[in-house]
Amino acid sequence: MGSLCSSCFGGNGGESSNLMPSPETRRRQQLEAAERRREENERRGVKNLDSVRRQQQRSEEMGRREEEAARTGGGSPTLKWQTS
Repeated sequence: MGSLCSSCFGGNGGESSNLMPSPETRRRQQLEAAERRREENERRGVKNLDSVRRQQQRSEEMGRREEEAARTGGGSPTLKWQTS
């Protein structure tokens, strides 16, 4: 009964060396895990990811339009308020 238990803990020297992945494999796994954590943190609290993406695209488009308007218009407004 004791020999069965010792085999579970890597009693064989050759088997225990196979438990540790190579450094390249370990780096790849760590990179994948970090990417998954980053994506999970981005999605945390967001119920509709597509809606958030559309909102970001609209915001970027508005920013581009404002920059273009500032370049072409010289930054001065075209309408003036007059009071009498």
